[in-house]
Amino acid sequence: MAESGHDEHEREFDIRWADAAEHKEPSARARMLAARWKHEPPGPVPFRPEPDHMARRQRRSGWVSTVVVLGSVAAVILLLGYFRFTAP
Repeated sequence: MAESGHDEHEREFDIRWADAAEHKEPSARARMLAARWKHEPPGPVPFRPEPDHMARRQRRSGWVSTVVVLGSVAAVILLLGYFRFTAP
């Protein structure tokens, strides 16, 4: 029977040797995608959406959002002050 310390050292050496290998096998997902794309290549995917997508979605400008947030904070402060003033 071999010593456990000796086995651990050999296993550590084997892991370092395997990690240092020049050729690494691709993952299962990479192999699956390569096989699928061999018969049916993927279509082009745009980096940014088409300009008409942005036209459909209306965005509020920055200052409108700021006014809404500051107005809400001011309303909460006034309500808290009112309830504190009227509380017995």
